Amino acid sequence: MANRRDSRIEPSFEESPRAKSSEGFSVSEEDRVVPRTRKSAAKGKSAKAKSRGRGRDRNRRGLLGIATRLFYWCFVLCIWGGIAAAGVVVYYGAKMPAATTWSVPDRAPNIKIVSVDGALIANRGASGGEAVGLHEMSPYIPEAVVAIEDRRFYSHFGIDPIGLSRAMVTNLIGGHFSQGGSTLTQQLAKNLFLTPDRTLERKVQEVLLALWLEHKHTKDQILEMYLNRVYFGSGAYGVEAASRRYFGKSARDVSLSEAALLAGLLKAPSKLSPARDPKAAEERAQLVLAAMRETGKISDKEYKTALSAPATRAPSYWTGSENYVADTVMDELPDLIGDVRGDIVIDTTVDLNLQKLAEQSIRRLIDERGKKLNVTQGALVSIDDSGAVRAMVGGYDYSTSQFDRASEARRQPGSAFKPFVYMAALEAGRTPDSIRNDAPIKIGKWTPDNYGGKYYGKVTLATALAKSLNSVAAQLTMEVGPDAVVEAAHRMGIQSDLQANTSIALGTSEVTPLELTSAYVPFANGGYKPDIHFIQRITTANGKVLYEGTTGSAPRVIKADIVGMMNSMMTGTVEVGTAKKAAFNWPSAGKTGTSQNSRDAWFVGYTANLTTGVWFGNDDGSPMKKVTGGALPAQAWHEFMVAAHEGVPVRPLPGTWKSTPSDTIVPDEIPSADASQPPAPPAAVGQSQPAVPSQPVAQVPARQARPAQTVDADGFDMPSDSGSTASIKHPVPPGDVGGPKKRRQTSILDILGGG
Repeated sequence: MANRRDSRIEPSFEESPRAKSSEGFSVSEEDRVVPRTRKSAAKGKSAKAKSRGRGRDRNRRGLLGIATRLFYWCFVLCIWGGIAAAGVVVYYGAKMPAATTWSVPDRAPNIKIVSVDGALIANRGASGGEAVGLHEMSPYIPEAVVAIEDRRFYSHFGIDPIGLSRAMVTNLIGGHFSQGGSTLTQQLAKNLFLTPDRTLERKVQEVLLALWLEHKHTKDQILEMYLNRVYFGSGAYGVEAASRRYFGKSARDVSLSEAALLAGLLKAPSKLSPARDPKAAEERAQLVLAAMRETGKISDKEYKTALSAPATRAPSYWTGSENYVADTVMDELPDLIGDVRGDIVIDTTVDLNLQKLAEQSIRRLIDERGKKLNVTQGALVSIDDSGAVRAMVGGYDYSTSQFDRASEARRQPGSAFKPFVYMAALEAGRTPDSIRNDAPIKIGKWTPDNYGGKYYGKVTLATALAKSLNSVAAQLTMEVGPDAVVEAAHRMGIQSDLQANTSIALGTSEVTPLELTSAYVPFANGGYKPDIHFIQRITTANGKVLYEGTTGSAPRVIKADIVGMMNSMMTGTVEVGTAKKAAFNWPSAGKTGTSQNSRDAWFVGYTANLTTGVWFGNDDGSPMKKVTGGALPAQAWHEFMVAAHEGVPVRPLPGTWKSTPSDTIVPDEIPSADASQPPAPPAAVGQSQPAVPSQPVAQVPARQARPAQTVDADGFDMPSDSGSTASIKHPVPPGDVGGPKKRRQTSILDILGGG
């Protein structure tokens, strides 16, 4: 029997249907092609409709599936994105110090400098203005800033997702960065802790710090810190500094339109600064006003009013002469309290009203006559009897030149130095009635000439000083010696080095207006040399006293009788001498001075209340056109002193001297003083009694006529000593008066000062 596995099965259609169905393929009755009936057609349509419905369902299920899958993958991506963001936050956060050590850094200290009556002179320091509480400043300022910078400030938690999303969409549509999504809290965090670099690390740290600030501080505290530290352009940090810079007023007094301008600066402080682009600043301010109206901070009426009255920018912030005072105060500050570690207030001695009067006088004269007379600069210093500086103008315009000509420029004083020559002569025994021959003289190779070449012959010392006769001053210097003159000047308050030569009689050694004026103060207060000072008190913002000026007694540097003689002599300068333009209805005295070729013109004068010195000239030392001390300086002095003494009771100058008749020819112009007027204790204008000891001034006894004078071949008077019949030996002048010319080292300040 053959193997079944080897047998071959052939296909056959002969077998029965049962066998065929069980062992092979078969076709059923429904599968055969037969004519279609209506019933079968209806069944076919129904089946086809069901098939289409199932297709649509399958399409719907497909779209839903796609959306589901898309949502799923987006969700997955968000999860992974969140994980990645968290990782970045953790990474950069780990590089930051521990949160327990975080603290808001102290604001840069502000130094508030105020006048004697509390008016603001200037703010100094990195911030440029004091911190102002949110409740103190104009309410328009915080409202304007919130409206334009962060409308949801009081509702978000330090980060504003809505604002951030809006900024992202705007930037994407615009194709460039035009909006930022940072909140005020984030901006504060950046200003307090971070650099302005636009990096991912800085942005992450900014967010973390913003969250921390919101956790540690209230919204009002955050807004107050922000407004007192943010940059407003033109060197102004903080809203107070900006208000002073742009409007000349405190942030407490800012109007709606001014607040809108300030808030508008925050977008681009340097670009939108009204000092740089007033039009752009105003356009931005209008957008701020619209935002305030939109958020309900202001009404339609307020909006229209603000638009019709835009903010007016103040004149140049740095133009005021009070800034010269502020600079001097800042120079003295380290020696008084050392490093400044917090906000302080400095009470100065300066009277801001007098300061403005002095500035106006200097400017007016230069504006009116400067071009004609070739005068570009002026300086004025006024000091009371206690040594307190009441006004100091260091130049025509601080904004164009910060060099202080009052305290830094060393110039030749000319004849304004002669009072120290005459003082030394009086201390050596001469009197105002002593006679000298005013005539051409020659001292070695030097021939001092009088102004205009006019000589008066025999004159008293009083007349010689009143008329500023050079030959007599040179004679007196030779008699007492240049060293005695230098010693007298230093004793009175001159601090600069002085050349001890005969030409010092004509003021050839350089001094500053401040020190020359201070050296006249003992003439005004009865012979005492007070400490010249600008600062009387320094306190912290909380009122703690860090420094208090002493009011101890000042040392006497001139005898009372010498003071009386000098005041009698220098009164003649104002009454009948070279400074007649300075006279006013107060007893006053002083001395004019003009250096060679009118490079410098001076007048230093005083009453029993104020000593004021005025200088005019040019920084480059170029000559003025015949300007003398009796011209512009005397006029400026007169204007200032008349205003400064308005309403102040008249007081006589200290000391008395009565001229004694003699047989000597004396011109009619000899000044005299009323011996019946008692000496008065010194007092500052509008201030309390200064701490200068008041002592009676001794009456100088009348003396008899002096012996006749002789004149040597060189024109020198040969007087006998006061009260003595012994003749003074003929002085022998050096061959070259003053010695060879010494070239000193100069700095940029010397060049600017005309030195």
